Amino acid sequence: MHKHLAAYAATALAMLVLDALWLGLIAAPLYQQGIGHLMAPQPRLGVAALFYLLYPLGIVIFAVAARPAGAWRPTLLAGALFGLFAYATYDLTNLATLKGWPIWLSVIDVAWGCVVSAASAAAGRWAMDRWRTA
Repeated sequence: MHKHLAAYAATALAMLVLDALWLGLIAAPLYQQGIGHLMAPQPRLGVAALFYLLYPLGIVIFAVAARPAGAWRPTLLAGALFGLFAYATYDLTNLATLKGWPIWLSVIDVAWGCVVSAASAAAGRWAMDRWRTA
């Protein structure tokens, strides 16, 4: 059980740090340019907290814990695919239902979902493997 908690903590921390850097330094102007007219003046922090609690749990369940110790490539691939499906669900739904949602933003966002999910899965894999050898 402790190895899963370690994997969750590492995955969540990686996700938070990487997403904070992405949103704070790179993506904010892109989102403002593409969907600024849809954005709330302030993010709903409770909803964001719920996402950052649940999403890393999904990465751990489907990408990290479902793979054997030391299975780095399968973990990275599963993390990237988890990000692809999750972010594509969001972005494709927005493309299908919202007027003025830019395709270019969806492409960038889905690519980011793959990268951040794979990297977060790697952090979880490292923590879980480290726990097993400690």
